[in-house]
Amino acid sequence: MSQNENLAALSAAGVSVWLDDLSRDRIQSGNLAELINTRSVVGVTTNPTIFQGALSQGHAYDKQVKDLAAQGADVDSAIRTITTDDVRSACDVLAGVYEASGGVDGRVSIEVDPRFAFDADKTTAQAIDLWKTVDRPNLFIKIPATEEGLPAISAVLAEGISVNVTLIFSVARYRAVMGSYLDGINKAKIAGHDPAKIHSVASFFVSRVDTEIDKRLEAIGTPEALELRGQAGVANARLAYAEYQDVFDGGKHTSTYSHLASSGANRQRPLWASTGVKNPDYSDTLYVTELVAKNTVNTLPEKTLEAFADHGETRGDAMSGTADEAQAVFDKLTAVGIDLDDVFRVLEREGVEKFEKSWEELLTATAEELRGAGSN
Repeated sequence: MSQNENLAALSAAGVSVWLDDLSRDRIQSGNLAELINTRSVVGVTTNPTIFQGALSQGHAYDKQVKDLAAQGADVDSAIRTITTDDVRSACDVLAGVYEASGGVDGRVSIEVDPRFAFDADKTTAQAIDLWKTVDRPNLFIKIPATEEGLPAISAVLAEGISVNVTLIFSVARYRAVMGSYLDGINKAKIAGHDPAKIHSVASFFVSRVDTEIDKRLEAIGTPEALELRGQAGVANARLAYAEYQDVFDGGKHTSTYSHLASSGANRQRPLWASTGVKNPDYSDTLYVTELVAKNTVNTLPEKTLEAFADHGETRGDAMSGTADEAQAVFDKLTAVGIDLDDVFRVLEREGVEKFEKSWEELLTATAEELRGAGSN
């Protein structure tokens, strides 16, 4: 089986293609392995919504749920067992990619309980527990980039654990995330861990920014406001990439990373998340084509992955040198009355709430299945 040319070109431009989905059926059917072989997929991300969807469909989990019910497992431990089993299996499928990339790719992410998003101590404790439970070197532990999550990011990295920082919406918070990463790597080094073995990505959400800002622009309704629809998400990501280059790629704030790099520390790569296009008026590959740059990750829902395989274009580096143009978009948004600070506060709160709701639905559905299995 040969790789799709469009996705191979994207990979050649320096973008690691990760699948934003996981299910037991996808693993057991060989579909995940097929996507690695034909779609340039080199990683997988999960979140509570993905797991909730996977467990609510089909019968792939029926036997395990029945076994767990017979063992008297409670709902939290059942979900922990089911989700970590899936992630461990996916890590094994991607082990070859992990080895071939020197540990950069071949990664599978699992998220801490979203109910802990505002509790650094509980987040840290569960991250360590998940790392030990899955017990695979190509695991990423996802930690949300709330203010309370920032110290947890440092603490978990300091334990030698690789971290995917999620739910980043603003450039200001992204700067703080990079600071937490560098702090954590420094602490890991002091504790005797090899920095070269610790990896991290910073997941910057894209389409949700357009969805929220477009809604506000339409409420304003002026021609100047309406002309700005569909521009904020890409502009925000481009400003974030400029910050990444400033810290990791020779900018004025590179000194801290350069010091750690001499000990083998890796870059914390930007990851573009929420890249499925929600507005049908926009190109269905918008958040792929416009976010191409080396040393980045794009995590794609399968629908977007297949759209890019069919008609996606890679036109080289779309990010470097675009910060001034992106800032001009933000200046125009402010001028027409968009409160960007409020936008990012709303997006972070809603992001956590969405994952909490999915987790609660997962708890409820699993509890019902355990009861049903136990009565058979």
